[in-house]
Amino acid sequence: MLSIDGQAVTASATFDVLNPASNTVLAKAPAASPEQIEAAIQGARNAFPAWAALGWDERESYLNCYADALDANKDELITLLTLEQGKPRHTMATTEVEGAIYWIREVAKRRIPVEVLEDNEQQVVQVQHTPLGVVGAITPWNVPVLLGLWKVAFALVTGNTVVLKPSPYTPLTSLRFGEIALKVLPSGVLNVLSGGNELGQIMTEHPHIAKISFTGSTATGQRVMASSAGNLKRLTLELGGNDAAIVLPDADYKSIIPTLFWAAFDNSAQLCIAIKRLYVHTSIHAEFVSEFVAYAKTKSVGDGMDPATDLGPIQNRMQYEKLADLFEDVKNNDYRVALGGTIDRSLAGNFVPVTIIDNPPESSRVVQEEPFGPILPILAYDDVEDVIRRANNSPFGLGGSVWGKNRDAAIAVANRLETGTVWVNQIHVYGVDIPFGGHKQSGLGVENGHEGLCEFTNTRTLLIKK
Repeated sequence: MLSIDGQAVTASATFDVLNPASNTVLAKAPAASPEQIEAAIQGARNAFPAWAALGWDERESYLNCYADALDANKDELITLLTLEQGKPRHTMATTEVEGAIYWIREVAKRRIPVEVLEDNEQQVVQVQHTPLGVVGAITPWNVPVLLGLWKVAFALVTGNTVVLKPSPYTPLTSLRFGEIALKVLPSGVLNVLSGGNELGQIMTEHPHIAKISFTGSTATGQRVMASSAGNLKRLTLELGGNDAAIVLPDADYKSIIPTLFWAAFDNSAQLCIAIKRLYVHTSIHAEFVSEFVAYAKTKSVGDGMDPATDLGPIQNRMQYEKLADLFEDVKNNDYRVALGGTIDRSLAGNFVPVTIIDNPPESSRVVQEEPFGPILPILAYDDVEDVIRRANNSPFGLGGSVWGKNRDAAIAVANRLETGTVWVNQIHVYGVDIPFGGHKQSGLGVENGHEGLCEFTNTRTLLIKK
């Protein structure tokens, strides 16, 4: 059900939610009407003054109660996440839900202190951070629970109220955590509505939503930015990526192959931060590809409810067809396929095999585009200057990684990558206090860390004459 102004509400219209492992109807989700989203925004506006007036400690207490309520229902959320998104229940879905609950508890502890710039005989000058008002959160289908709840946690702890709209492909877990919130949060503080893309348009244009926090594709992020311009909405946009990993010639590459595999193929590569281009020095390239393929062959693709499954299906048919088109391009150009390469369309679910392309041209689609699915080019390079140029030659700049025994040399390469996050000899390490955001067309603003906390506030300077 929809969560609007403290009430669980039905909708007159519904839409089908499919299980991507079978493409059968899993549930019918409520399609919120324009009138219902107006009611949710108004409810959030009404709740804002009292919620903002609470102290940090009081808001922390509410968020901890919410985390406890989610924890009590986590098994249901984990199963629901697998059924609607596809990721394996016993690994990725469990990690996502438990990680989201942990995130809420940790974010609730954070504070933005008042900064005193001056305190002299003439005046006191303070810098304060005040809540914005109603935050509109728009979340994607690949990681719907974690990406939804970390937006909620940062917005609420800083004193804002929230209207959240999940992707129509994966609305069920978000609707459920909205229902759970009704029992522990004050009315109107968190509203959750499902429906089509037209709801997002209403939110981005609405004069009473002060900020949009959006995670999704760069193309959609551009439309969000354009439609938010009417009232100069604050924006945080976490968008697409084409992340490069660079394996230097001195790397102990055999030991890191499992790490690199999962960094590329976790969640069936449906992650904006996944490795999408893997550069390996020519001196070790052939053996690296052989070892990488051997490891990949040990992993299975299947229904996420099956404990034997390592990688689930592609979440929706639209993305599946985009991948099918990319696979066809690989075939038409006769690129070397080291593993996979053929989608079995006779299967009912959106299953795409782990596919590795051996050293395709730098100009190829599989290198230049963000596939958002389990196909990875492993590219050879001859010198460091060349690989840095190639890694940076992208409109995206989300993340990157560098791997090598000589730590100083790896750091020197990392410092030249044009990305928001760079890992050296590790990857996909995140934290509540670690800022995360993209450069170039990978985003605007940051999430997490002190900077991410401040993005849900206005800066106010207070000058007091003595």
